[in-house]
Amino acid sequence: MSLPDFLIAGVPKAGTTALHAALAGHPQLFLPQVKEPKFFLSDGPPPAVGGPGDVQTYQEHVWRRPDYERLFDPPPPGVLKGEATPFYLYDLAAHDRIKALIPDVRLIILLRDPVDRAHSNWTHLWVAGLEEEADFLAACHAEQARKAAHWADFWHYIGLGLYGRQLQHLYQRFSRDQVLLLRYRDLKDEPAETLDRVCAFLGVRTGVLTAIPRENVNRHYVEDNRVNRAIRGLLRSGGTFGHRFPVPLRLAARGPLLTLLHRKRGNRPVTTPAERAALLPYFADDIALLQDVTGENYDDWLSLDRHARAR
Repeated sequence: MSLPDFLIAGVPKAGTTALHAALAGHPQLFLPQVKEPKFFLSDGPPPAVGGPGDVQTYQEHVWRRPDYERLFDPPPPGVLKGEATPFYLYDLAAHDRIKALIPDVRLIILLRDPVDRAHSNWTHLWVAGLEEEADFLAACHAEQARKAAHWADFWHYIGLGLYGRQLQHLYQRFSRDQVLLLRYRDLKDEPAETLDRVCAFLGVRTGVLTAIPRENVNRHYVEDNRVNRAIRGLLRSGGTFGHRFPVPLRLAARGPLLTLLHRKRGNRPVTTPAERAALLPYFADDIALLQDVTGENYDDWLSLDRHARAR
């Protein structure tokens, strides 16, 4: 069977794309060009409804097993196969699907300060023109209504950051020596050392990978003004109905709108102390659970001081 030996299983906006790109350069590892195949997120076809852009994303899911196996076939001889879908940790049902099909798999989990992760998630969708809430906190408070409307997991800004309950469930299915926990900041600040930890965990040569490829970070600053609201309205409409049209036509229509929306460059906003203070109550109990489950200290995530958290 051409199934993966390891999975980068979490979490979104925590460096999974960069880690995938870095590991793809190791001669003893094979990762398919398709990132986030999302195979273990469903037992069959993905949903046919969702939030803006969700249905088009669902069309990209590799949900048929023969198609999934073809991603890894044929790998070079003697290599380990892996893929990166950062929603596997969040989807508790995915834990059971993974356990049933590849029980001996190794799982790599990247964790990021949950408030900063949520803000990066919101920024991603805001810059893409899909998020209608110009206020980060308002978007977070809309989460329950969006869940009820079956919006995709990527819109769950708070839920995705409840790592304690997710890892508690994962450790009930997999032994701890099958799971490697990393921090986003370690991958960013100490790439060579962190990549060696990953390679040692997977049992391949260390010292081969020394840097993280530059992520494709969008540096555009998108203001909330009348022109941009009209553009993002068109983009959201395309995200809702675009799946009915061929991909080349969708891209041809979307490209000029994004160019217009991204006409201004600037620094992206960062999480403010007021935003942190408002959101930390959602995460405090789960951070305590995370520390109990992992035996590691995450007290810095409870701080309002950005510099203290960066140390």
